[in-house]
Amino acid sequence: MSTSDQIRTAGAAGQLLPGTVENLTAWLQGGLPPWVAASIDELVAQSAWGELNDRFYRYLEFGTGGMRGRTIGRVAAAAERGGAAPDATPAHAAAGSNMLNDFTLVRATVGLYRHVAKHLAGTGRADAPKLVIAHDVRHFSRHFCELAASAWTRLGGVAFIFDGPRSTPQLSFSVRWLQAHAGIVITASHNPPHDNGFKAYFEDGAQVVPPHDTEIVAEVNAVPLAELGAFLDQDLTRVIRLGRTADDAYLAVAAQAALDPEAFRRTTLKVVFTNIHGTGSVASIPLLIHAGCELHELSAQLAFDGRFPTVKSPNPENAEALTLAVALAEKDGCDVVLATDPDADRMGCAVRNRAGRMELLTGNQIGALLLDHRLARYKELGWIPAAGSPRVAVIKTFVTTPLQDAIGRAHGVRVVNTLTGFKWIGAKLRRYEAELKTALFAAQGLALDYDATAFATRARLLREHSTFYAFGCEESYGYLPNDAVRDKDGNAACLMFAELCAAVKARGLTLPEHLDELYLKYGYYREGTINLYYEGASGAAKISRILAGYRSAPPAGFGGVPVAKFEDFGRETVIDADGEEIPRQDFYIVTLANGWSFAARGSGTEPKMKFYVFAHAPVSDRAALPAVKARVQEELERVKALIEADARARAEG
Repeated sequence: MSTSDQIRTAGAAGQLLPGTVENLTAWLQGGLPPWVAASIDELVAQSAWGELNDRFYRYLEFGTGGMRGRTIGRVAAAAERGGAAPDATPAHAAAGSNMLNDFTLVRATVGLYRHVAKHLAGTGRADAPKLVIAHDVRHFSRHFCELAASAWTRLGGVAFIFDGPRSTPQLSFSVRWLQAHAGIVITASHNPPHDNGFKAYFEDGAQVVPPHDTEIVAEVNAVPLAELGAFLDQDLTRVIRLGRTADDAYLAVAAQAALDPEAFRRTTLKVVFTNIHGTGSVASIPLLIHAGCELHELSAQLAFDGRFPTVKSPNPENAEALTLAVALAEKDGCDVVLATDPDADRMGCAVRNRAGRMELLTGNQIGALLLDHRLARYKELGWIPAAGSPRVAVIKTFVTTPLQDAIGRAHGVRVVNTLTGFKWIGAKLRRYEAELKTALFAAQGLALDYDATAFATRARLLREHSTFYAFGCEESYGYLPNDAVRDKDGNAACLMFAELCAAVKARGLTLPEHLDELYLKYGYYREGTINLYYEGASGAAKISRILAGYRSAPPAGFGGVPVAKFEDFGRETVIDADGEEIPRQDFYIVTLANGWSFAARGSGTEPKMKFYVFAHAPVSDRAALPAVKARVQEELERVKALIEADARARAEG
């Protein structure tokens, strides 16, 4: 029986989904390289129906910011591995319409090009579409970068690539620096080693948002399989390579994250830094050294390595990923551990407490500490009035701690909450920039060169005519100091946090003691997360059932505490602090009668359902703080367990 016959038989028996049968048949008949058919033959011969369903039940979704997926199957075919060792990069990224491979990568690149070309034509610009591409250290990252650059130039565009791995924030900056029309980062951030991804950026240096996101999705989905073969052989003769000048330009703006450079001269800050085998070493190390830190590099994790061999997950959110760095800090008596994820857009840390032990901080705690410090420093510099100003904005996501709302209000600045994803913060920065340009042109006939304007001058003009962005962050360890970059910046975050640590050390305090100062001032806030992983076709159905179930039958209460308010962002009109309508999304915020709340959403980058739980309590004095912390933490764990049990039941229908 032929492979095609076996596929049809398995489909009729219900072993393969209808979409799997359709896509497998198209791929076998699509004129693709011989190894693709050989891989499918092998998996069919093994009756690997679950693997084939996961690989082919749909086309890898190009969402509103790009796509992520496996590049190496759970069951790897010999034709894909080639002669590669078991832990090495295979000869080919795994075949499959739902995998990130040469075919889905080229399809995304062609779709992005066609959208950019139409956008330029629609705005009367005749220049060739210009693209910048960066990549991290993952399996196939360099290959995908070069393949995308080759495809772009074949289509008639101009493509720039770096000479090696570079961080996501450097790509964001470089799009603006080169006045490119689009950008791509090849990365799956902190996902497992078998994944990779494609993140799309527009000419403002931020990830794409409406209307461009949905228009790009339509262009990508319109690219037929038969067109891809023309782009599979790389031609890099017209691709432009970026060198030291590009790195220096980014480092210059990243260094502006330090608002008090003298802090590093008032004390000696001993820092352990780890890039967890990723791109952070390229920029974070020189930034910290030039600032004046005593830097201790973790040599065991310094080398680029897409296997991430020393950690279970290359995610600085996880304590395990910082184990080696914390051990080095204990050995060398360092003050702080700073860690970046593979594409260096996130930063995690551990700090020494009064007992002399290293203590990990959450993304919410880091963000709150940075926010309070930077607002106070801006006031000292005179960039923000002492009483604050409604024309100064702090931007955070709805799923980031309400402690930051309290800090912003106390400082007298506007706090803007956005949907999850730094692209929404980037969209706000684009709006503030456009408002300033429009106001200056209307008042003075002045066409402002925004990026060429000194940062302090730009801040003043924004406060006078638009909105000055003071800080932005999200709970998942993403922070952005200013608008020179339009995505979260782990490199700049390392510098910002090191400055804060130096300032606190000079006062004779530890970071946990300084954090307690915030709790005494604003109240004690604690957060918890729940991540329910559901992979593959069956997993996607479970996530859909949870989301649909919340809409059709919202929860009434948990553990005797009734629900006081249920917000459905997919059905309701929600207006933010800027007066803008929040885009509709399957996202819910549930507020309990005791003032606690939680948010629920499906992850846009991983196969999981996410819940964010927010607890808080007043604190009368320092002596009461330990008991308040213990009581809140105990109750938080109880509520989390109830929310998770309810969600798992909804997943099973």
